[in-house]
Amino acid sequence: MKLASLKGPTRDGTLVVVNRDLTRAVAAAGIAPTMQHALENWDAVSRRLKDAFESLECGNEMRHAFDFQDALAKGRVAAPLPRAYEWLDGSAYLSHVERVRRARNDHVPESFYRDPLMYQGGAGDMMGPRDPIRALSEDWGVDLEGEIGAITGDVPMGASAAEAAGAIRLLTLVNDVSFRRLIPQELAKGFGFVHGKGANALAPVAVTPDELGNAWDGGKVHLRLVCHVRGKWLGSPNAGVGATFDLFQLVAHAAKTRELRAGTLVGTGTVSNPDTQSGYACLMEARLVEQVEDGEARTPFLAFGDSVRIEMLDRDEATVFGAIEQRVEKYER
Repeated sequence: MKLASLKGPTRDGTLVVVNRDLTRAVAAAGIAPTMQHALENWDAVSRRLKDAFESLECGNEMRHAFDFQDALAKGRVAAPLPRAYEWLDGSAYLSHVERVRRARNDHVPESFYRDPLMYQGGAGDMMGPRDPIRALSEDWGVDLEGEIGAITGDVPMGASAAEAAGAIRLLTLVNDVSFRRLIPQELAKGFGFVHGKGANALAPVAVTPDELGNAWDGGKVHLRLVCHVRGKWLGSPNAGVGATFDLFQLVAHAAKTRELRAGTLVGTGTVSNPDTQSGYACLMEARLVEQVEDGEARTPFLAFGDSVRIEMLDRDEATVFGAIEQRVEKYER
């Protein structure tokens, strides 16, 4: 099934069930008022949400349904999970890390292939799929990062990868906004980064893993992530290719020393393929390849007014999660 959230009346939004082609939706208020409520009571409500989804698919809910695309166009659609209890972002695609390291004449430590990289980011304000990327200055080096996110139920401390697999409730797309020119000075302090990461945006809907069919295999989504910047193709790397760690392993890693509560979002990190012909899911990677191959990074970071589009299509070229479509705007109080 596919679930989304409309903005208001609270910061956690209003849960809605969306049909498979993302044209129609129906409120789920009689089942669960918010996505967070559904996640915390998943065993009690998921079957009823599934029934509502199947009824909507069959056309039995037309009297109560509304035009989801119209709501999306009018900016009424929030992130599926407007506020996450935690945002834990991995770096599963080591071709991305290798390119970063090679550009500064460094190498990837052997431990990175055994122990996932992961940071804890801000989760209190997830942007909707049409909300603008806001920054005070273009000089921050504004960048997109297209990735897959898993939304979990409760996960016990020390969970195995198999246990983590059973705790993944939903999958969605993430634009993990980065401010590239702020990151180096933070990392130089040896204590991680805060300023280098903006608010994240999520796709219009989150889907249960079964919606992906055989494209969901081994904790990976074996579909291409299509990214456009300023109306031009940036890349379409396959999220099932080149991932050293799958989402089962990443969720288990996140739970090594803590319990994860329902409503935790775990990311794969920027989707990246070893073959550069598939392009990129972030501008930084394109710049790094240019720097290594040509001695100069030509691709500019995002400027005010620039557009970003991130979408995943299934094998029939139908959208799975809907598209994240954002413009960069100067932040005004």
